[in-house]
Amino acid sequence: MKNSILIEKSKEFSILLIKSLDNHQISYALSNQILRSGTSIGANIHESHYAQSKLDFISKLEIALKECYETEYWLEVLNKSGKLSDFDYNKLIALAQEMRRMLIKSCTTAKADNK
Repeated sequence: MKNSILIEKSKEFSILLIKSLDNHQISYALSNQILRSGTSIGANIHESHYAQSKLDFISKLEIALKECYETEYWLEVLNKSGKLSDFDYNKLIALAQEMRRMLIKSCTTAKADNK
């Protein structure tokens, strides 16, 4: 998905918000948020293996895809606000993007097989 002005403005807003609030509160809240979205990726992929139907399987993978994309957002915001080093960001974003591409392909394949 191409970056839109709205997406860029929302990132800019988040970064400015993070930089203006108390460091301890921000660190806890953001750590919790990215931990939830980041670990949800694997949980939904794992859950998809025991899906009740093909549509349930696709749904679980699509949820994992959405969580992956959200995690990419948080990684970028944390990096640009100085809360995540470039080294850690580059390592994590590369893996998240790889998972996202795999999830897109898996969803596409599953949908084609479901027709």
